[in-house]
Amino acid sequence: MRERLLAWYDEHARVLPWRVPPNNRATPDPYRVWLSEVMLQQTTVAAVKDYFARFTERWPTVAELAAAEEADVLSAWAGLGYYARARNLIACARVVADRGGLFPDSEEDLRELPGVGAYTSAAIAAIAFDRRAVVVDANVERVISRLFAITEPLPTSRPAIREAADRVTPERRAGDFAQAMMDLGATICTSREPRCLLCPLSDVCEARAMGIAGDLPRKIAKKARPARTGTAFWIERDSHVLLVQRPGKGMLGGMRALPDDGWNARADGNGKAEFAVRQGDPLGAVTHGFTHFTLTLSVLRAELAGSEPEGEWWPISQIGEAGLPTLFARAAQTALA
Repeated sequence: MRERLLAWYDEHARVLPWRVPPNNRATPDPYRVWLSEVMLQQTTVAAVKDYFARFTERWPTVAELAAAEEADVLSAWAGLGYYARARNLIACARVVADRGGLFPDSEEDLRELPGVGAYTSAAIAAIAFDRRAVVVDANVERVISRLFAITEPLPTSRPAIREAADRVTPERRAGDFAQAMMDLGATICTSREPRCLLCPLSDVCEARAMGIAGDLPRKIAKKARPARTGTAFWIERDSHVLLVQRPGKGMLGGMRALPDDGWNARADGNGKAEFAVRQGDPLGAVTHGFTHFTLTLSVLRAELAGSEPEGEWWPISQIGEAGLPTLFARAAQTALA
């Protein structure tokens, strides 16, 4: 199975900007592998490609990223979501830079870096350093669940999936094997209508033999996410709009944003800004899904009614360059519309 999968990968590997093609003698750059894996957490390959290109053009090495201003990195990250990843990215780059710009090459040592968990450390160890590591992302979970007909639903099936993945992970070409499993899940063993006739492993797939490949992996039904409400304030002055910096910790920490009324994952907003404003016309609303809740954010026109708040006046014509997170970028678009 391993030989067939690697032979398939040698011929059909996806061309990705952070990847060294199979059978290429070039050594993978741990910086590019790490950066791509952090970006790909909870995000699609299609969404990451442009961000990866911009990051590596602006900060080609981990030392250059480590020397960057945090605000610049957060602004460049805007739109990728899960902004704690961006803050951990900066922290990790600075730790690695202090080590002389060298990433550790073992899973154990990689896990000591900020923001590097079990999956990411295994992926970097395998892909960047060709260490034997068991790499299990969502694609690999799906492939393994079907190959071994693991019918217990996720997430309780994860120990069994990892154990099965461990059994088939080779000592040599572990990085290529991990990427082959990912590619197989992304292009052939897809979540909907798996293309079993094109799969190099179809004859050893237990779920296909049982006629249940399309039903796996099973998942425990998720609870409905709570719905929250909040308000954002559009405050104009001389063709500029007031933007504030959110607190370093918490939702969208450290990002530029429109002033709001203090909504969070556990409570609705109170309808009032942190500083004195006179509220005006409603400009619309946007709904945005976070990991643990959904938010409906009303956008209100407002005017300052007191002392100048801490923030910056941003040219409205350049609002697309402010690096606003997706929620507030959409709120700005709603206000302008």
